[in-house]
Amino acid sequence: MALETIARKQAVNPSPPEIHAKGAPYRTAPHNIELEQALLGAILVNNEAFYRVSDFLEPRHFFEPIHQKLYEIAASLVRVGKTATPITLKTFLPSDLDVAGLTASQYLARLAAEATTVINASDYGRTIYDLAIRRALILIGEEVVNAAYDAPADGRPRDQIEQAERSLYELAETGRYGGGFQRFAQALTTAVEMAAHAYQRDGKLSGLATGLRDLDRMMGGLQKSDLIILAGRPGMGKSSLATNVGYNVARAWEGSVRADGQIESTNGGIVGFFSLEMSAEQLATRMLSEQTEIASYRIRRGEIASADFDRIADAAREMERIPFYIDETGGLSVAQLAARARRLKRQRGLDLLVIDYIQLLQGSSRRAQEGRVQEVTEITTSLKALAKELNIPILALSQLSRAVESRDDKRPQLSDLRESGSIEQDADVVLFVFREEYYLKNKEPRPGTEEHFKWQTEMEPVHGRAEVIIGKQRHGPTGTVALQFKADVTRFSDLAEEDHVPARMS
Repeated sequence: MALETIARKQAVNPSPPEIHAKGAPYRTAPHNIELEQALLGAILVNNEAFYRVSDFLEPRHFFEPIHQKLYEIAASLVRVGKTATPITLKTFLPSDLDVAGLTASQYLARLAAEATTVINASDYGRTIYDLAIRRALILIGEEVVNAAYDAPADGRPRDQIEQAERSLYELAETGRYGGGFQRFAQALTTAVEMAAHAYQRDGKLSGLATGLRDLDRMMGGLQKSDLIILAGRPGMGKSSLATNVGYNVARAWEGSVRADGQIESTNGGIVGFFSLEMSAEQLATRMLSEQTEIASYRIRRGEIASADFDRIADAAREMERIPFYIDETGGLSVAQLAARARRLKRQRGLDLLVIDYIQLLQGSSRRAQEGRVQEVTEITTSLKALAKELNIPILALSQLSRAVESRDDKRPQLSDLRESGSIEQDADVVLFVFREEYYLKNKEPRPGTEEHFKWQTEMEPVHGRAEVIIGKQRHGPTGTVALQFKADVTRFSDLAEEDHVPARMS
C-alpha cells in the first residue's frame, strides 16, 4: 500500500531537510504536528477518544514516527481492555527516549496537557488521515517522475501508466473513512428506490435484462454488485451466451443526463467486455454472425451473397451505435483488469462487465507462488470486491474440470468448477451451460444401422436445445432454463411458448 511505503520512508528519514544545497527552500510533506499531539493527548486523557477514530485511523497515518509508536501502543492497550495513560504508556517506551530534548515521561505529560476534547477527536483524526493521503499522493507522483526518467530501453510507457493507475486506485480504495453502521431507514430507502426503478424499466426487472425471457424471470435480471459465474465445458457455448447477453444489454441502452452533467443509464446498460481468449475482430465477427444469422465461417471466407452483405452492413451500422467496449489484451492481471474497468466507468460509464474467462487472468506474483488455487482465490475475491466497488454486475466465465466427462449424466455441478472452493464461495450466482446435443453428436453411429436410427430418435428432442442451470443464487431460486441454440451462428434465444420447460426449483 502507498501509505505503508511512505510510513517506511518517514521512519528512515523522519525530518526532511528544509534547505536545498543552493539555498532554495524545500517544500515539506503535508503534516500537522500540533494536531497529532492534540489527538494523542485526548486519547491519553480519555480513552473514549480512541473509539472515535479507531475504525479509520492507523499508526501509519501519523507523520512523526514517535506518534506512530504512541498511537500503536495506546491502541493495543485499549483493545485488550486496559487503560492508556501517560503512566501506562511509559512502560512500553525506551528509558533513554529523547523527544526534542524531553524524556518519555515529560513528553507524555505534555501531550496530556495539550489534549483536545473528545468531541473534536473525530475531526482531528480525519484531518490527520487526509494529510496522510496527500503525502501518499506526493510519493506516487515522485515515483512516476523517477520511473519516467529511469525507464529501461525496453520499457513501455503504457506499463508505467497502468502502474500509476493501480497505485492511485489502491490509494483511492483506502482513502475512505466512511462505512460502518447505517440506519436501517437508509437501507429501506435504497430498497424502495430499486423497486421503483424496476417498475419503470422494461420487463419490470430489478436488474439488467439479459434479453432471455425465462432466465430473466428466474434471476430478476443481472443484479448490481453481483459476481455471476457462467461455467461450462468447451463446446457448450458459454462465450456465445456471454456475448448474446452483453449485446442485448448494450442494444437496450437508454440514458438521461443528470443535474451534475453525468449520463445515467435508464434502461439497458453500457457494457465492457474483456476478451482474454478471442481477438476483438473474432468477437465482432461472432456477434455479426449472431445478429445476421449468417455463419461466421462464411463471413470470414467471404462466402456471402449481395443480400447477405446488405444484412451485414445493416447489422454493423446498428452495432456501431451501441455502448459496447472490448479489451482484447491477453495475460492481464486482475489488478490491471480492475484499473481498466475503473477507467472505463469514469470516462464512458459502465453498467455490466464481462470477462472471458477467469482462468486466463493472473493474480499477484506472491499468490502465484503459493499455487494456482490461492491465485484463483485472489482473483475471484478481487472480482467480487470490484463488483461492489463499481456497483455493477460482473459476468465472469469459467472452465469446468474434466470430471463432467466421466459421468453418465454430464450436467455440471458446483463441484465441477475448477478451483471450485473460491469460485463457488465468492460468486453470488453460478450458471452452467449444458447441451446434450453436443455429447450425442459425438457418439453418432454408422448411418444405416439400427443404432443410428436409435441415435436419431435420441437426437430429435435435444436438437437445437440448450440448458442454463442455475446452480447457485443468493437472492432467488435455483433450477433450469431451457433455451434455443443455433450452433452455426452461436446464438441463444427463447424457446417457443409451447416448448417451455418447467424450472426445477430447489
